[in-house]
Amino acid sequence: MSQRNSNHNSTLHFTRTNGPVDDAIDSLIGLARNVEYPDLVREMILAALKVGQEGNDRAHLKLMNTTMKEMRFTGKVFGPYRTVRKVTVFGSARTQPDEPIYKIAREFGRKLADTGYMVITGGGGGIMQAVNEGAGPDHSFGVNISLPFEQKPNPVLAGNPRLITYKYFFNRKVAFLKEADAVALFPGGFGTLDEAMESLTLLQTGKHTPLPLVLIDEPGEGTYWKRFLMFLKEELRAEGYITDSDFNLFECVESVDAAVERIACFYKRYHSLRYIDKKLVIRLTTAISSSHIQELTRRFADILLPGGSMYLSDALDEEADEPEMEHLPRLVVDYNLKDFGRLRNLIDEINNC
Repeated sequence: MSQRNSNHNSTLHFTRTNGPVDDAIDSLIGLARNVEYPDLVREMILAALKVGQEGNDRAHLKLMNTTMKEMRFTGKVFGPYRTVRKVTVFGSARTQPDEPIYKIAREFGRKLADTGYMVITGGGGGIMQAVNEGAGPDHSFGVNISLPFEQKPNPVLAGNPRLITYKYFFNRKVAFLKEADAVALFPGGFGTLDEAMESLTLLQTGKHTPLPLVLIDEPGEGTYWKRFLMFLKEELRAEGYITDSDFNLFECVESVDAAVERIACFYKRYHSLRYIDKKLVIRLTTAISSSHIQELTRRFADILLPGGSMYLSDALDEEADEPEMEHLPRLVVDYNLKDFGRLRNLIDEINNC
Protein backbone atom coordinates (compact mmCIF):
# COMPACT_ATOMS: atom_id res chain seq x y z
CA MET A 1 0.00 0.00 0.00
CA SER A 2 1.34 3.43 -0.92
CA GLN A 3 2.11 6.01 1.78
CA ARG A 4 -0.63 8.20 0.31
CA ASN A 5 -3.28 5.50 0.67
CA SER A 6 -2.03 4.64 4.15
CA ASN A 7 -2.47 8.25 5.28
CA HIS A 8 -5.90 8.44 3.67
CA ASN A 9 -7.10 5.25 5.38
CA SER A 10 -5.93 6.46 8.79
CA THR A 11 -7.90 9.70 8.60
CA LEU A 12 -10.45 9.88 11.39
CA HIS A 13 -13.98 11.25 11.13
CA PHE A 14 -16.62 12.29 13.64
CA THR A 15 -19.09 10.04 11.83
CA ARG A 16 -19.04 6.37 12.79
CA THR A 17 -16.78 5.36 9.90
CA ASN A 18 -13.59 4.66 11.84
CA GLY A 19 -13.97 0.91 12.25
CA PRO A 20 -11.82 -0.50 15.06
CA VAL A 21 -11.04 3.02 16.36
CA ASP A 22 -14.75 3.58 17.05
CA ASP A 23 -14.91 0.18 18.75
CA ALA A 24 -11.88 1.02 20.90
CA ILE A 25 -13.35 4.39 21.95
CA ASP A 26 -16.68 2.78 22.83
CA SER A 27 -14.83 0.15 24.86
CA LEU A 28 -12.78 2.82 26.66
CA ILE A 29 -15.90 4.79 27.57
CA GLY A 30 -17.50 1.60 28.86
CA LEU A 31 -14.45 0.74 30.95
CA ALA A 32 -14.38 4.23 32.48
CA ARG A 33 -18.02 3.83 33.65
CA ASN A 34 -20.47 6.53 34.71
CA VAL A 35 -19.66 8.66 31.64
CA GLU A 36 -22.51 11.07 30.97
CA TYR A 37 -23.27 12.14 27.40
CA PRO A 38 -20.98 9.49 25.85
CA ASP A 39 -21.73 10.83 22.37
CA LEU A 40 -20.03 14.12 23.23
CA VAL A 41 -17.18 12.44 25.10
CA ARG A 42 -16.59 10.26 22.03
CA GLU A 43 -16.22 13.35 19.84
CA MET A 44 -13.76 14.94 22.30
CA ILE A 45 -11.62 11.80 22.20
CA LEU A 46 -11.74 11.82 18.41
CA ALA A 47 -10.79 15.51 18.34
CA ALA A 48 -7.72 14.73 20.46
CA LEU A 49 -6.72 11.88 18.16
CA LYS A 50 -7.29 13.98 15.04
CA VAL A 51 -5.17 16.89 16.29
CA GLY A 52 -2.41 14.39 17.03
CA GLN A 53 -2.51 13.23 13.40
CA GLU A 54 -2.51 16.65 11.81
CA GLY A 55 1.10 17.71 12.17
CA ASN A 56 0.58 20.36 14.84
CA ASP A 57 3.57 21.47 16.87
CA ARG A 58 3.94 20.65 20.54
CA ALA A 59 3.00 24.19 21.64
CA HIS A 60 -0.41 23.89 19.97
CA LEU A 61 -1.05 20.53 21.58
CA LYS A 62 -0.03 21.90 24.99
CA LEU A 63 -2.47 24.81 24.57
CA MET A 64 -5.32 22.45 23.73
CA ASN A 65 -4.38 20.12 26.58
CA THR A 66 -4.25 22.90 29.17
CA THR A 67 -7.49 24.42 27.91
CA MET A 68 -9.32 21.10 28.21
CA LYS A 69 -7.97 20.54 31.72
CA GLU A 70 -8.88 24.06 32.86
CA MET A 71 -12.40 23.87 31.50
CA ARG A 72 -12.86 20.41 32.99
CA PHE A 73 -11.85 21.71 36.42
CA THR A 74 -14.13 24.75 36.00
CA GLY A 75 -17.09 22.43 35.53
CA LYS A 76 -16.08 20.37 38.54
CA VAL A 77 -15.85 23.39 40.85
CA PHE A 78 -19.03 25.15 39.71
CA GLY A 79 -21.08 22.01 39.07
CA PRO A 80 -22.48 21.53 42.60
CA TYR A 81 -23.80 25.11 42.58
CA ARG A 82 -25.70 25.09 39.27
CA THR A 83 -29.00 25.97 40.93
CA VAL A 84 -27.59 28.95 42.85
CA ARG A 85 -27.68 32.37 41.16
CA LYS A 86 -24.25 33.96 40.87
CA VAL A 87 -23.05 37.51 40.20
CA THR A 88 -19.69 38.12 38.55
CA VAL A 89 -18.06 41.32 39.79
CA PHE A 90 -15.22 43.17 38.08
CA GLY A 91 -13.19 46.12 39.34
CA SER A 92 -9.70 47.42 40.01
CA ALA A 93 -7.19 45.32 41.94
CA ARG A 94 -5.53 48.60 43.00
CA THR A 95 -8.43 50.04 44.98
CA GLN A 96 -7.40 50.54 48.60
CA PRO A 97 -9.47 49.58 51.69
CA ASP A 98 -9.75 53.20 52.80
CA GLU A 99 -11.37 54.32 49.54
CA PRO A 100 -15.16 54.84 49.53
CA ILE A 101 -15.66 52.58 46.50
CA TYR A 102 -13.95 49.69 48.35
CA LYS A 103 -16.47 49.98 51.17
CA ILE A 104 -19.31 50.11 48.64
CA ALA A 105 -18.03 46.93 46.96
CA ARG A 106 -17.81 45.15 50.31
CA GLU A 107 -21.39 46.17 51.12
CA PHE A 108 -22.48 44.99 47.67
CA GLY A 109 -21.00 41.55 48.33
CA ARG A 110 -22.72 41.37 51.70
CA LYS A 111 -26.15 42.29 50.32
CA LEU A 112 -25.82 39.83 47.46
CA ALA A 113 -25.06 37.03 49.91
CA ASP A 114 -27.95 38.10 52.15
CA THR A 115 -30.24 37.97 49.09
CA GLY A 116 -29.15 34.41 48.30
CA TYR A 117 -26.57 35.02 45.57
CA MET A 118 -23.00 33.81 45.36
CA VAL A 119 -20.28 36.05 43.94
CA ILE A 120 -17.55 35.38 41.40
CA THR A 121 -14.47 37.62 41.36
CA GLY A 122 -10.99 37.47 39.89
CA GLY A 123 -9.73 36.39 43.28
CA GLY A 124 -7.23 39.22 43.72
CA GLY A 125 -7.08 42.37 45.81
CA GLY A 126 -8.89 45.69 45.58
CA ILE A 127 -12.54 45.54 44.51
CA MET A 128 -12.31 41.76 44.19
CA GLN A 129 -11.23 41.33 47.80
CA ALA A 130 -13.84 43.81 49.00
CA VAL A 131 -16.66 41.86 47.34
CA ASN A 132 -15.36 38.56 48.72
CA GLU A 133 -15.07 40.08 52.19
CA GLY A 134 -18.68 41.21 52.02
CA ALA A 135 -20.05 37.95 50.69
CA GLY A 136 -17.82 35.78 52.88
CA PRO A 137 -15.86 32.68 51.86
CA ASP A 138 -18.90 30.38 51.83
CA HIS A 139 -20.62 32.51 49.17
CA SER A 140 -17.54 33.27 47.05
CA PHE A 141 -15.81 31.90 43.98
CA GLY A 142 -12.42 33.13 42.76
CA VAL A 143 -11.17 32.72 39.20
CA ASN A 144 -7.57 33.85 39.46
CA ILE A 145 -4.94 34.16 36.74
CA SER A 146 -1.28 33.17 36.75
CA LEU A 147 0.77 36.23 35.75
CA PRO A 148 4.51 36.91 35.27
CA PHE A 149 4.23 39.05 38.40
CA GLU A 150 2.56 36.86 40.97
CA GLN A 151 -1.08 37.64 41.72
CA LYS A 152 -1.80 35.94 45.01
CA PRO A 153 -5.36 35.09 45.95
CA ASN A 154 -6.86 37.46 48.49
CA PRO A 155 -7.10 36.29 52.12
CA VAL A 156 -10.80 35.47 51.81
CA LEU A 157 -10.18 32.96 49.03
CA ALA A 158 -6.75 31.58 49.92
CA GLY A 159 -7.22 27.83 50.37
CA ASN A 160 -10.88 28.02 49.35
CA PRO A 161 -12.05 24.97 47.34
CA ARG A 162 -13.90 27.39 45.04
CA LEU A 163 -10.69 29.13 43.95
CA ILE A 164 -9.41 28.32 40.44
CA THR A 165 -6.14 29.63 38.98
CA TYR A 166 -5.99 29.78 35.18
CA LYS A 167 -3.04 29.87 32.83
CA TYR A 168 -4.99 31.38 29.95
CA PHE A 169 -7.08 34.54 30.10
CA PHE A 170 -9.56 33.21 27.55
CA ASN A 171 -10.50 30.23 29.76
CA ARG A 172 -10.86 32.56 32.72
CA LYS A 173 -13.15 34.83 30.69
CA VAL A 174 -15.35 31.90 29.76
CA ALA A 175 -15.72 30.99 33.44
CA PHE A 176 -16.56 34.56 34.45
CA LEU A 177 -19.48 34.80 32.03
CA LYS A 178 -20.57 31.20 31.53
CA GLU A 179 -21.31 30.84 35.23
CA ALA A 180 -22.83 34.29 35.77
CA ASP A 181 -26.50 35.16 36.18
CA ALA A 182 -25.58 38.85 36.43
CA VAL A 183 -22.50 41.03 35.96
CA ALA A 184 -21.54 44.08 38.01
CA LEU A 185 -18.68 46.42 37.17
CA PHE A 186 -16.93 48.86 39.48
CA PRO A 187 -14.30 51.37 38.27
CA GLY A 188 -11.05 49.79 37.15
CA GLY A 189 -8.21 49.69 34.65
CA PHE A 190 -7.61 47.97 31.32
CA GLY A 191 -8.78 44.60 32.64
CA THR A 192 -12.08 45.99 33.92
CA LEU A 193 -12.77 47.81 30.67
CA ASP A 194 -11.83 44.69 28.73
CA GLU A 195 -14.40 42.69 30.69
CA ALA A 196 -16.99 45.45 30.28
CA MET A 197 -16.61 45.45 26.50
CA GLU A 198 -16.46 41.66 26.34
CA SER A 199 -19.72 41.40 28.29
CA LEU A 200 -21.42 44.07 26.18
CA THR A 201 -20.26 42.46 22.94
CA LEU A 202 -21.55 39.03 23.92
CA LEU A 203 -24.91 40.47 24.95
CA GLN A 204 -25.19 42.68 21.86
CA THR A 205 -24.49 39.78 19.49
CA GLY A 206 -26.60 37.23 21.34
CA LYS A 207 -23.61 35.03 22.12
CA HIS A 208 -24.60 35.16 25.78
CA THR A 209 -28.12 34.82 27.08
CA PRO A 210 -29.57 38.07 28.45
CA LEU A 211 -28.57 38.99 31.98
CA PRO A 212 -28.43 42.08 34.19
CA LEU A 213 -25.29 44.16 33.58
CA VAL A 214 -24.91 46.96 36.11
CA LEU A 215 -22.21 49.64 36.20
CA ILE A 216 -21.73 50.88 39.75
CA ASP A 217 -20.36 54.38 40.44
CA GLU A 218 -19.60 56.09 43.72
CA PRO A 219 -22.76 57.93 44.84
CA GLY A 220 -22.85 61.61 43.95
CA GLU A 221 -19.22 62.23 43.02
CA GLY A 222 -18.50 59.15 40.92
CA THR A 223 -17.74 59.99 37.28
CA TYR A 224 -16.12 56.79 35.96
CA TRP A 225 -19.15 55.20 34.33
CA LYS A 226 -20.81 58.54 33.61
CA ARG A 227 -17.88 59.46 31.38
CA PHE A 228 -17.87 55.98 29.85
CA LEU A 229 -21.55 56.42 29.01
CA MET A 230 -20.84 59.85 27.54
CA PHE A 231 -18.16 58.33 25.31
CA LEU A 232 -20.58 55.67 24.10
CA LYS A 233 -23.19 58.28 23.25
CA GLU A 234 -20.97 61.02 21.78
CA GLU A 235 -18.60 58.80 19.83
CA LEU A 236 -20.01 55.33 19.17
CA ARG A 237 -23.70 56.17 18.81
CA ALA A 238 -23.05 59.46 17.04
CA GLU A 239 -20.98 57.65 14.41
CA GLY A 240 -23.54 54.87 14.01
CA TYR A 241 -21.27 52.19 15.50
CA ILE A 242 -23.99 51.24 17.99
CA THR A 243 -27.73 51.90 18.17
CA ASP A 244 -30.10 53.32 20.76
CA SER A 245 -31.34 49.87 21.71
CA ASP A 246 -27.80 48.79 22.67
CA PHE A 247 -28.13 51.04 25.72
CA ASN A 248 -30.83 48.66 26.99
CA LEU A 249 -28.15 46.04 27.58
CA PHE A 250 -26.80 47.68 30.74
CA GLU A 251 -27.72 50.06 33.54
CA CYS A 252 -25.71 52.65 35.47
CA VAL A 253 -26.43 52.91 39.20
CA GLU A 254 -25.00 54.79 42.16
CA SER A 255 -25.99 52.64 45.11
CA VAL A 256 -25.69 49.08 46.33
CA ASP A 257 -29.43 48.84 46.88
CA ALA A 258 -30.14 49.94 43.30
CA ALA A 259 -27.69 47.39 41.90
CA VAL A 260 -29.13 44.50 43.91
CA GLU A 261 -32.65 45.58 43.02
CA ARG A 262 -31.88 45.64 39.28
CA ILE A 263 -30.51 42.12 39.46
CA ALA A 264 -33.42 40.79 41.50
CA CYS A 265 -36.02 42.45 39.23
CA PHE A 266 -34.56 40.73 36.18
CA TYR A 267 -35.54 37.37 37.68
CA LYS A 268 -38.93 38.46 39.02
CA ARG A 269 -40.78 36.38 36.41
CA TYR A 270 -38.14 35.60 33.78
CA HIS A 271 -36.25 32.38 34.51
CA SER A 272 -34.17 31.43 31.46
CA LEU A 273 -34.40 30.94 27.72
CA ARG A 274 -33.49 28.49 25.02
CA TYR A 275 -33.62 28.44 21.22
CA ILE A 276 -35.45 25.48 19.72
CA ASP A 277 -36.05 24.98 16.01
CA LYS A 278 -35.76 28.71 15.24
CA LYS A 279 -38.10 29.62 18.08
CA LEU A 280 -37.19 31.49 21.25
CA VAL A 281 -38.54 29.70 24.30
CA ILE A 282 -38.63 31.93 27.39
CA ARG A 283 -39.10 30.03 30.66
CA LEU A 284 -41.17 31.88 33.28
CA THR A 285 -41.70 31.41 37.00
CA THR A 286 -45.36 32.44 36.59
CA ALA A 287 -47.59 32.59 33.53
CA ILE A 288 -48.70 35.75 31.71
CA SER A 289 -52.32 36.51 30.90
CA SER A 290 -53.59 36.34 27.32
CA SER A 291 -54.26 40.08 27.27
CA HIS A 292 -50.66 40.81 28.24
CA ILE A 293 -49.38 38.50 25.53
CA GLN A 294 -51.47 40.33 22.94
CA GLU A 295 -50.06 43.64 24.15
CA LEU A 296 -46.47 42.32 24.07
CA THR A 297 -47.03 40.98 20.55
CA ARG A 298 -48.19 44.40 19.41
CA ARG A 299 -45.41 46.36 21.13
CA PHE A 300 -42.61 44.05 20.04
CA ALA A 301 -43.76 43.32 16.50
CA ASP A 302 -40.47 44.84 15.27
CA ILE A 303 -38.47 41.86 16.58
CA LEU A 304 -40.85 39.15 15.38
CA LEU A 305 -40.44 37.22 12.17
CA PRO A 306 -42.90 38.25 9.41
CA GLY A 307 -46.25 36.86 10.46
CA GLY A 308 -44.76 35.69 13.75
CA SER A 309 -46.40 35.63 17.16
CA MET A 310 -45.98 34.93 20.88
CA TYR A 311 -47.91 32.27 22.75
CA LEU A 312 -47.92 30.38 26.04
CA SER A 313 -46.79 26.76 26.04
CA ASP A 314 -45.83 23.87 28.27
CA ALA A 315 -42.33 22.43 28.02
CA LEU A 316 -41.44 21.43 24.45
CA ASP A 317 -40.38 17.88 23.62
CA GLU A 318 -36.89 19.12 22.80
CA GLU A 319 -36.48 20.29 26.41
CA ALA A 320 -36.66 16.78 27.83
CA ASP A 321 -32.94 17.01 28.66
CA GLU A 322 -33.77 19.66 31.29
CA PRO A 323 -36.38 17.90 33.45
CA GLU A 324 -35.80 20.28 36.35
CA MET A 325 -37.47 23.02 34.28
CA GLU A 326 -40.39 20.99 32.97
CA HIS A 327 -42.91 22.59 35.36
CA LEU A 328 -42.20 26.17 34.23
CA PRO A 329 -44.66 27.90 31.84
CA ARG A 330 -43.17 29.03 28.54
CA LEU A 331 -43.59 32.04 26.30
CA VAL A 332 -42.68 30.96 22.78
CA VAL A 333 -41.58 33.83 20.54
CA ASP A 334 -40.99 33.92 16.78
CA TYR A 335 -37.91 36.08 17.37
CA ASN A 336 -35.96 37.45 14.40
CA LEU A 337 -32.56 37.20 16.16
CA LYS A 338 -31.60 40.75 15.20
CA ASP A 339 -31.91 43.15 18.13
CA PHE A 340 -30.86 41.84 21.53
CA GLY A 341 -31.33 45.24 23.15
CA ARG A 342 -35.02 45.00 22.28
CA LEU A 343 -35.08 41.43 23.57
CA ARG A 344 -33.86 42.80 26.88
CA ASN A 345 -36.78 45.29 26.72
CA LEU A 346 -39.16 42.38 26.21
CA ILE A 347 -37.82 40.57 29.27
CA ASP A 348 -38.21 43.73 31.34
CA GLU A 349 -41.84 44.02 30.21
CA ILE A 350 -42.47 40.36 30.99
CA ASN A 351 -41.23 40.98 34.52
CA ASN A 352 -43.54 44.00 34.84
CA CYS A 353 -46.70 42.25 33.60
